[in-house]
Parts: sequence; structure tokens; C-alpha cells
Amino acid sequence: MPLRKKIEAWIGTVFFQRFVTGVILFNAVLLGLDTSETVMSNIGGIVGFLDTVCLFIFIAELLLKLFALDKRFFKSGWNIFDAIVIGIAIMPGAQSLSVLRALRILRVLRVISVAPSLRRVVEGFVTALPGMGSVFILMTLIFYIGAVMATKLFGGSFPEWFGTIGHSAYSLFQIMTLESWSMGIVRPVMQLYPYAWAFFVPFIMVTTFAVVNLLVGLIVNSMQDAHNAEGNERTDEFREDVIARLAAIEARLTERASKDP
Repeated sequence: MPLRKKIEAWIGTVFFQRFVTGVILFNAVLLGLDTSETVMSNIGGIVGFLDTVCLFIFIAELLLKLFALDKRFFKSGWNIFDAIVIGIAIMPGAQSLSVLRALRILRVLRVISVAPSLRRVVEGFVTALPGMGSVFILMTLIFYIGAVMATKLFGGSFPEWFGTIGHSAYSLFQIMTLESWSMGIVRPVMQLYPYAWAFFVPFIMVTTFAVVNLLVGLIVNSMQDAHNAEGNERTDEFREDVIARLAAIEARLTERASKDP
């Protein structure tokens, strides 16, 4: 068997995938310890050394994939994602600039590329993006209309919340998330405008309980479609494997029958 095929088979084993996943999770713990001044003052050298070891393991894995897959490496979006994350980690100045040091935590995202269940979630989310675009446009229109109305209705009395369209949009976003919306914003407004509930309650019903749930439904459907597609792919692979084995058995039986007198 050629060397490339051997390496490709090896990096595809369950043991190798679990090893890489363990290194990613261990590196995540190290990056968390790096934020503690107490830990870094006591064992900062050990943490830095282990972090470097993890980085070298990631680089070695990337090089093995490049060698084994050759041009096929760039056909997988997950491989490109891994290359970008590792590239950020080894950029010049990554250990000195605070922004680049903070970006090192992106290495934890590599656990997505080695965990099939997580990949399915992300792929479902990405598949749902086109449909979500229409929902976001609808949400933008609703927020713009609501922000204009809120600025006109309540801006004079509550400029800190509804003084401008920007302030109104942010306040409406807070209301949509149901974070302190009643006692924090709506009830104080209703002390001056008793019928303000007629504006805020329909806004919550439309945005929080209708549009947001529509987004959730799109994502769930996309994830289900991705799961079904993966199941169909596995079924096709199993069928092809069975057909190949049956063909091999038939060839052996034919060969044996031709040899018998």
C-alpha cells in the first residue's frame, strides 16, 4: 500500500480522531489557565510549553492531511477552516500582541471539525442561512418601523431609551429578548403613556414569539435535512460495499468452478 494511503487510513481511524479531540480539549483548558494571573505566575512556563506542544501537534496533523490528501485537502471546507485557525496561531507576533493572543482561543473551534455531530449542527446552520436571510430582512423592517414609531411616541419623554432611531432600536432589541423589558422599560413608559402596552405587547408577540421561532424552525429543519442526507450517504456506501463484496464472491465462485473438472 502506498505511503499516502497508509497515512490517510491512519488519520481516519477512531483512535486518531479521539486523540486530536483530546488535544483540542486539553489545549482549551491551557488557554483558560492562561487568563489566570495566579496560575501564570506559578506555572506559567509549564502552561506555555504545553500550549506550544499542542500547537506542534496541530501543525503535524495538518501537514499529514496535506500530504495524504494532496489536492483533495482543499475540497473540504473543514480542512480549510483548520488551516486558517492554525495559521492565526502561528502568525508572527501571535505571542506578543494581545489581539492575536486572544484569537488563539479559536483553536478550540477545531473540535467542531473532528466531531461529526457538531459538524452536522454547523452544516445545518449554514444551510439555513439563505432562508434566514429573508427572515432577517423581515426582522429589519419590523425593527425599523417599530423604532420610528417608538421615537415619535416616546422619544420626548424618554430620550435615553427612545431619543433616536438607534436608541429605540436597541431598546426594542432588549424588549425582544425579554431582558428587564417590563419593569425596566415598559412600566416606566406606561406611567406617562398608559396605553403604551398597545405598542409593546404586539411588538413582543410578533418578534419574540413569531419571527424568532421561525428562525429556530428553519435551523431545525436544515439540521434534520443534513442528518437525513448523511444517513442516505451512509446507506449508499453500505449498499456499494455489499455489492462489491457480492461481486468478489461471485468472481471467486466463477473462478473455482472454471478450475473444477
